[in-house]
Amino acid sequence: MTISSSLNASVAGLAANASRLATISDNISNSSTYGYKRAITDFQSMVIESGRGTYSAGGVRTTSSRLIDERGALVSTSNPTDLAVRGRGMLPVTTEVSVNVNNGENPLMLTTTGSFRPDAQGYLRSPGGLVLMGVPAQPDGTIPNYPRDSVDGLQPIRINANQFAGEPTTRVDLSVNLPATSTREGAVGNAESLSIEYFDNLGASSNLSFTFTPTVPANGASNEWTMTIRDSETDINNNGTPDIVGEYTLTFDDSRGGGGTLASVGFANAGAPIGGPYDPATGILTIAVDGGPMEINIGEVGSSIGLTQLSDAFAPVSISKNGTPVGSLTSVEVDQNGFVRASFDIGINRVLYQIPLVDVPNVNGLETLDQQSYRVTPDSGTFFLWDAGDGPTGDIVGFAREESATDVAGELTELIQTQRAYSSNAKVIQTVDEMLQETTNIKR
Repeated sequence: MTISSSLNASVAGLAANASRLATISDNISNSSTYGYKRAITDFQSMVIESGRGTYSAGGVRTTSSRLIDERGALVSTSNPTDLAVRGRGMLPVTTEVSVNVNNGENPLMLTTTGSFRPDAQGYLRSPGGLVLMGVPAQPDGTIPNYPRDSVDGLQPIRINANQFAGEPTTRVDLSVNLPATSTREGAVGNAESLSIEYFDNLGASSNLSFTFTPTVPANGASNEWTMTIRDSETDINNNGTPDIVGEYTLTFDDSRGGGGTLASVGFANAGAPIGGPYDPATGILTIAVDGGPMEINIGEVGSSIGLTQLSDAFAPVSISKNGTPVGSLTSVEVDQNGFVRASFDIGINRVLYQIPLVDVPNVNGLETLDQQSYRVTPDSGTFFLWDAGDGPTGDIVGFAREESATDVAGELTELIQTQRAYSSNAKVIQTVDEMLQETTNIKR
């Protein structure tokens, strides 16, 4: 009966508008929730096949969905590990429960923003229990190759607040002037010495001792020195004297155009050389200290930078080296490319992890979970791990959170429309009831 279908359609209209009211109320209640994505209810009409001359109301049905691809504005914070994604892509996270179980299987979940702070175990965790994941760096700070379509390379990010770090010295740049008068006939021939501190693989302080001994000729000028290098950490004979790790003959140019620059560098004892060979193109020779090889840059042949022989004064002009002593962790930050960098009180920073950005073909097909997190589904398509800023993804912003995508003014406007529509459907039901009452009153 047509009038009955009107009643059913209005009842469906009440239920549809009630569903729309639920999404509106959810949006308004989460208007201050960081990272919240707006939910919407869409209406679709139902058409029921009718006979000729009659029409049967089909009513309405609803589908609710979440607009995950809508992004809120970014706001600044004071926490360096408050993170937000600027552009496409999501942060990989997992549950605190799976990390505590520690069975090696951490489910992949996604979020666009989070306030991550180290918990009691050092894991970067949000207040809701989401643990940030990343790819651990190798000891030298480089990121290894890892599968981009799997979570096998991801691990929960863990920061040790009591972490110490130091960098061993692997290179020394030496700029020293040797007195030209010491290699002339009649010179006293006193050796010149220089001590340079370096740091071993354990961050301890050690010393390289350089001794420059002039060759005094019977006549004229030799322009020649013997450079002996000793390492304080090596004493094979246990006699209290550091062993020689390099011994070289230095010959300087005395021509008008290149006077005072290196002319050649060779081993002091060609039959039993000590140290590595000198490369005239780079000015580097390599010696073997207790912790491994170390490069000594004494300058290229013909260059005025490095070792020189001029005038009558011994002058260490410039001595620079890499390496640092052991320092304590002071802070952790995440840069735009997702590198988690730890800063130490000795002035160095070290890469601990890299956070990739996860992307799927259909973002709105993700399954919505608690804490503004999402899960990959067949509707979303398979995921891929991108480097932040690479491919279609945006970058990662530290000291920032993403605000809710809810527009309160727009939601209140829809609330008015929903209320009016609900009232109208209720009025139709009232009208149908009155018409049915009239029908029953035909026979009295």
